[in-house]
Amino acid sequence: MSRHEAHPMLGLVDPEQEYALLLGIIEAVSSGPAVEPLAAAVARLITEATATDVCFVHVLDDAERSLTLAGATPPFDQHVGRIRLPLGAGVTGWVASHREPAVIVERKETDPRYLPIPALRGTEFTSMASVPMAADLPGLVGVLNVHTVARREFTDRDIRLLIVIGNLVAGALHQARTHRKLAARERAHERFTEQVIAAQETERRRLAGDIHDGISQRLVTLSYHLDAVGQLLRDDPAEAAAQLELARGLVDLTLDEARAAIGGLRPPVLDDLGLAGGLASLARSIPQVDVHLDLADDRVPEHVEIALYRIAQECLQNIIKHAGASTARLSFRVHRGRARLEVADNGVGFDAGTIGEGSTGYGMRSMTERAELVGGRLKVISRPGSGTTITATVPVTATQIRVMEP
Repeated sequence: MSRHEAHPMLGLVDPEQEYALLLGIIEAVSSGPAVEPLAAAVARLITEATATDVCFVHVLDDAERSLTLAGATPPFDQHVGRIRLPLGAGVTGWVASHREPAVIVERKETDPRYLPIPALRGTEFTSMASVPMAADLPGLVGVLNVHTVARREFTDRDIRLLIVIGNLVAGALHQARTHRKLAARERAHERFTEQVIAAQETERRRLAGDIHDGISQRLVTLSYHLDAVGQLLRDDPAEAAAQLELARGLVDLTLDEARAAIGGLRPPVLDDLGLAGGLASLARSIPQVDVHLDLADDRVPEHVEIALYRIAQECLQNIIKHAGASTARLSFRVHRGRARLEVADNGVGFDAGTIGEGSTGYGMRSMTERAELVGGRLKVISRPGSGTTITATVPVTATQIRVMEP
């Protein structure tokens, strides 16, 4: 093959150009695991190899439903990450959907596939060629677009060159996308771990406060009564008996608070009755409010049950402390892959926009964190004078749902 013959792989470049292009592609692929730097390098290489004026590299998003501008030659590189196209939208989306090249020589606006994007100033360019970037293993990775100011007839050899370049970098872009996904999952895992630790520490501080303010203080008072009994046994048996009676009452109270503290670690009622039974037990614990129940016997994973139980517990405590409500409604069921807990009251309500202020705000934040820790979300609807409705929804798969045994 002579110096000026076209290489069978790269199409229209001579050996020196071919060597420079391959070297550039290798350097770009070796530049690192990030998508954007690789796409930017590819855009520069393509404009040089094809003698075009501008190049855009659109990469398939992780959900594989749209394309994002990941690389572009200046001055359009400032729009990287900001331009998104659904599959099928515009020439780029058409190429991605059909896995076929598209060429528009002139009058782009007359092509039904063309979608003007003002930021990319398409009206300043006359001709364009667009090809899919694909490889055997990952399949479609993205789309390459080149544009020229002057009218240009893109030949079959031009398109082959673009396709070859796209195929050469498709694997590297796929690896970069995979690395990005793994990094995002690692960051999400780190955030989740931090949230779990923070929630654990908050729970431990709450439990420590309960023990200090309740059990410890009562034990100290109990010791005073017992000391008094020791002094009064001979001189005043009747008063000693009275002190013993008070001590017995303190023992009973302390035992109840100890049981409550143990329940704060893991509510035993969930093991015995399941979530529906536990919620019903919670409702019975506040006789000052008439709580209407609508509880399905669906069982969900233990960590979800605990989270929903604690959210309901906080809701009912807030109703007693702040709502001034006479009635409330507590419902739970699993429907279409979502566990849904709702607590509504007819109390005084509040401005939901002030969540975060005061003790009520802290309780709301705690419930929100509990929902988010199990992959769910919390919704609060309230207005002064209109009561409050709090809804927690948590996604659960069909294999996680368990029917409560009779």
